Amino acid sequence: MTDGGPGGFDLGRLLAERGAERYELHARHLNHQLPRMLHTIGFDKVYERAEGAYFWDAEGNDYLDMLAGFGVMGIGRHHPVVRKALHDVLDARLADLTRFDCQPLPGLLAEKLLAHSPHLDRVFFGNSGTEAVETALKFARYATGKPRVLYCDHAFHGLTTGSLSVNGESGFRDGFAPLLPDTAVPLGDLDALRRELKRGDVAALVVEPIQGKGVHPAPPGYLREAQELLHRHKALLIADEVQTGLGRTGDFYAYQHEEGVEPDLVCVAKALSGGYVPVGATLGKDWIFRKVYSSMDRVLVHSASFGSNAQAMAAGLAVLTVMEDEEIVANARRTGDLLRERLAALVDRYELLHEVRGRGLMIGIEFGRPSSLKLRSRWTMLQAARKGLFAQMVVVPLLQRHRILTQVSGDHLEVIKLIPPLVIGDEEVDRFVAAFTSVMEDAHSGGGLMWDFGRTLVKQAVAHR
Repeated sequence: MTDGGPGGFDLGRLLAERGAERYELHARHLNHQLPRMLHTIGFDKVYERAEGAYFWDAEGNDYLDMLAGFGVMGIGRHHPVVRKALHDVLDARLADLTRFDCQPLPGLLAEKLLAHSPHLDRVFFGNSGTEAVETALKFARYATGKPRVLYCDHAFHGLTTGSLSVNGESGFRDGFAPLLPDTAVPLGDLDALRRELKRGDVAALVVEPIQGKGVHPAPPGYLREAQELLHRHKALLIADEVQTGLGRTGDFYAYQHEEGVEPDLVCVAKALSGGYVPVGATLGKDWIFRKVYSSMDRVLVHSASFGSNAQAMAAGLAVLTVMEDEEIVANARRTGDLLRERLAALVDRYELLHEVRGRGLMIGIEFGRPSSLKLRSRWTMLQAARKGLFAQMVVVPLLQRHRILTQVSGDHLEVIKLIPPLVIGDEEVDRFVAAFTSVMEDAHSGGGLMWDFGRTLVKQAVAHR
């Protein structure tokens, strides 16, 4: 069979004829463990369409998205302004990617991005967050003439070789050595940073202002003091804002929460795409770019085949316009404060609920060891099998019973991370808090389907050791 038949390619027809094969196709041709995992935890849903902060299945049931495609859907799915921009740029039939001209859209998007970080001067556009980090690592090493990059324990900066070298989790790194000769330091530990800098070979520290794994904000004052230490030793501060940037934390960039912090390089991606065209951006100071691109002979010393393509640039411009027109950053701050406050109010009510933390609409809900004997014995059973199982026990009924999609915030963590589209409001807060309260009530009742599912997870965890 040819896609679309004799009439040429017909996407609608192809999906109508073969869309039901989605899980089978994935198992046969792509990562075979993904459909297996989704089936195991009951996440193998079939979503037919999406808009804003919601999905719908074939029966018309709505699902609240509190995951936003790992933060990609900052302004929600299929925003009409971004869709129109992409239609317009396709209809314009621009002479895109000639590689020997200067198109207007990259310059316009760079100008608009840089307006939000006036201490930075130039932008390199790539195609993803990990590529934005790779760019920052290369630029930092070249500009300083030093080889080593410091990163924080438990950090996540991407999975390509360079960004994997500054990934703070061994589970991602194991088996992929040798990596770059970089060094981990604990987040917030200025003494550890100071010790490494004294060796004189450090090009930069790359840091997430709020770590994605576990949702751990940098301690107050840390970024500013780290910046001062780095500059004293002629090293750079790289802020990885791939997930935290573009309003996620209630500021345009998360580093802006702390006065006086001005990173030398900033990495952006995810939400800049509008959920359509992959894009990454590395913003930096003029002197860094001038060192890397020091002569006409070096004009292509760092480049990307699809970097600065018209579709990505148009989507980015549309996203930034929507953020201004709809006051997305302010909404993330207000709605995030409301959601966090309402969840934090439940901590004293439920002994399994340990802490609620974060900023804006990046929130971590952490569970911990209960005090009562009955719940403590069940908690111990789960922890003995595999850490992180209780959080999974919460995530599953949120989807199955309440049609809310969330995620566990990293392997072996008893933390749920909420990073919904930044367009949610009071209605979505009410829905999530009601659902979460219901799940907590069930967990603390000591019986029911939730703990039955927990026993199933324990058996699977033990079987796969």
